[in-house]
Amino acid sequence: MTSTVYIAKNVYGGDGLGRLGDGRVVFVPGAFAGENVKAEIVDERRRFVKARLVEVVEPSPARLGEGREPIPGMVYANLRYEAELDAKESQLKEFLDRARLDCASFGRIACEKRELNYRNKVVYHFARQRGQWVLGYRVEPDHEIMDVAEDPLACREINAKLPEIRANVMRLLTQGAEAVRRDTERKGNVTIRFSPKSGVKWWLGDAPQDISIKEVTCGKAFDVPADGFYQVNPAAGESLVAAVVAEYAKGADVAPHILDLYCGVGVFGICCAKADTRLVGVESGRRAIDFAKRNAAANGVKGAFFAEQVGRNMRRIKIGLQTTVILDPPRGGLEPRVPEWLAQSRAPRIFYVSCDPATLTRDLRIMSRGYELEAVRWVDMFPRTARFETFAVLRRKA
Repeated sequence: MTSTVYIAKNVYGGDGLGRLGDGRVVFVPGAFAGENVKAEIVDERRRFVKARLVEVVEPSPARLGEGREPIPGMVYANLRYEAELDAKESQLKEFLDRARLDCASFGRIACEKRELNYRNKVVYHFARQRGQWVLGYRVEPDHEIMDVAEDPLACREINAKLPEIRANVMRLLTQGAEAVRRDTERKGNVTIRFSPKSGVKWWLGDAPQDISIKEVTCGKAFDVPADGFYQVNPAAGESLVAAVVAEYAKGADVAPHILDLYCGVGVFGICCAKADTRLVGVESGRRAIDFAKRNAAANGVKGAFFAEQVGRNMRRIKIGLQTTVILDPPRGGLEPRVPEWLAQSRAPRIFYVSCDPATLTRDLRIMSRGYELEAVRWVDMFPRTARFETFAVLRRKA
């Protein structure tokens, strides 16, 4: 069934949201706020339906026009960038409102404007489709692969090497010994990373243990394992870390000690710390902790780093009256019981960096039992896609 729908807004994830005549909410990928569209219903639920965009009857003034072929995930490819920023800011405010979280200060972290060609890491899958090998991104929900000869999100250095990398992968898949071809096929994907100091590195399947990536953030050098986490948008990542450093500096006289939880290779804690700062980092990955220790020493920072799971070691992790806590958990947010533990802590300030507003606001709501949400800042870490990064500052209630 096809219906004409007015799109009221774009929700988190990028879908346009409207209502059918019977009042049910309808989600339409590819439709933008302010548009009237024809949409074909493809999935019906009791309270909402999902639909496929058939025709844009009345386009938004912010629509860039048709004919663009975005790669999977580029939900805002056909929208003016300023409208994308407005949509994401509204989405974050809505998450805060739904969680009944008030903050004294809200805004966006300014960073270098780069809508495309910003990613310094990409992962492409490869498979035989209709008798031909293809290499690129998986398309949901059928998991077919869209062949990618040039990636609009990947940095120029990766795109420059992409033809050569594709040719090498295709040669491994189609030429030489059968054992090599089968082993390559089993690996299933190719990862490509770039940094100015390391150049372009790539590998098939699991990351090799003998490769590391040299990065620089806020003037400090970091060594990152090939499979280690680092922000994929260097310019926005720099701005985010600088914002955390500046916020820490404001209260360093009151809470100079740093407890960096989910610390990865140590970026936030090391960038904030001075030579005499008491820094403790906790991260579940042993390899990341090894690199964090190495990075602290290389930057003249005295830090103690522990390979432990935060949620299982709360009794052993000490939070004092002079501690600033920095949180940078994975997309799933804090582990169960960790938000309540933090809500009862004595830290004057807690910084929470998140790439998912749903899990962020879930955790903040629990932590608000003991803390006031002082400020929320966000940065468009992933332009043209649905995601963004948020930095929340909490202050202990008097």
